[in-house]
Amino acid sequence: MELPQKPLPFLPEEGNISPSDHPKVAETSFDGMCSVDPIALGFNQKTTRRLRRKIDYCLIPFLALLYLLSFLDRSNIGNARLAGLEKDLKMEGLQYNNALAIFFPFYVLAEIPSNLMMKRLRPSIWIPTIMVAWGTMCCLMGVVRSYRGLLAIRAALGVAEGGLFPGITFYITMWYQRHECGLRMAIFFSAATAAGAFGGLLARAIVELNGHHDLSGWSWIFIIEGAITVLIAIVAYFVMHDYPDTAKFLTPVERHEVKRRLEVDNRYLDDKYQFKYFTDAVCDWKIWVHMFITIGIFSPLYSFSLFMPTIIKGLGYKDNAAQLMTVPPYVVACLFCIAGGWAADKHCQRGIYMIGFNLLAIIGFILQIASSSHNVKYLGTFFAAAGIYPNVPQCVAWNGNNIGGSTKRAVGIAMQVGFGNLGGVLSGFTYTVYDAPKYERGHGTVIGLLAMSTILSVFMRHWLRRENRKRDHEDARVNHGSCWPVADMFAQRELGDSAGFFRYTI
Repeated sequence: MELPQKPLPFLPEEGNISPSDHPKVAETSFDGMCSVDPIALGFNQKTTRRLRRKIDYCLIPFLALLYLLSFLDRSNIGNARLAGLEKDLKMEGLQYNNALAIFFPFYVLAEIPSNLMMKRLRPSIWIPTIMVAWGTMCCLMGVVRSYRGLLAIRAALGVAEGGLFPGITFYITMWYQRHECGLRMAIFFSAATAAGAFGGLLARAIVELNGHHDLSGWSWIFIIEGAITVLIAIVAYFVMHDYPDTAKFLTPVERHEVKRRLEVDNRYLDDKYQFKYFTDAVCDWKIWVHMFITIGIFSPLYSFSLFMPTIIKGLGYKDNAAQLMTVPPYVVACLFCIAGGWAADKHCQRGIYMIGFNLLAIIGFILQIASSSHNVKYLGTFFAAAGIYPNVPQCVAWNGNNIGGSTKRAVGIAMQVGFGNLGGVLSGFTYTVYDAPKYERGHGTVIGLLAMSTILSVFMRHWLRRENRKRDHEDARVNHGSCWPVADMFAQRELGDSAGFFRYTI
């Protein structure tokens, strides 16, 4: 069925938008297929920018706050260590490393089930609920009195936190087009860098409560930061939105426009919840390559964030000074994270940025090994942070951009993030007391992982570029050009990213 071509009817640029301003939406025919191509209906550029900003202001700051709390509650054990955690719990040898590592297997196990729950249930119920759970676990870490108790609570914390990062990543893809997600994910993830900076300052202030109510300073770090999470979770039940079609802050016309833009971007790909899309994701080799790219980034990330205070202390700074010296590298990382997301979205490319940021991080860790100067080593932490942190949203956005269909994308992102977080198990043993103060083996391990990620990114970018060219040539052969008939796209709606009209982000 060839659809008639129609001129583009744009909405008014100024003033409030009412339903009467919007072009009439076509009646649907068989199986809900529109008799008029919705690509021909939409806002102009100025009105679209206003709509995006409206969504940004209502969603992104709060999502960033949630991730800040999540990252703070999982990584504050590094600050607690400097405040006497090991001494009070009589931990020795690799027991601290075990306490770090046990978090991640349970974190990973929760990710795919959690994303499937996100697909079936309301985000405004699911996300705040897991927040209450992990905030409670963080508070309980403040009252443990044994090493075994710490292990048990850290495992439970992993289960509770597991759903947030892949869940919010998937959630963002349900509001924005593919080449708008990178910047939003970067702003969202930049909260991790803020957590690193803010965590050091907050921990420095909280440890002054040492001895109050017979609790150590490290206990108060866990209790206060966990209590903050629970309070924000209660607020989230009332202020978090679900999906565009039910968002109260959007007008009916704006809700239709968001849905139309997503349909244009996804080109009629099926969004139904079907088990076959789960198996499609599991069997897609491209997702598996992205999983190994991700573990080569996440493991250095966790190694860096968990041991940053310890590494800086090894440069000769005292405990309180070491807490404060962790702040500047995270500030730089935050700036690079947001700038990288903006540039990747603007140029509609991700692979080349990932390669560049990985090389920057490798330089940072080489400086750690190659120099004996404390100043040069500290400079290396800036390079490392500026290279590692931007690539977390980049790699997740790259994978998400190249998965067709929301159910497959929900599973694929969870697979990627889950496998990447297995690097957290490795990160718990990357820097050990036996390698202090130079940590040459730890730095070498991180360099090797980043090199693996870089090589796979080069391969993936080359393959995706070649596949796009093949599909372009096939379109030219059958005279589709850049405009597929709606009926033909609808016929391939279940093929996901294997559909002939789908183009990969390189």
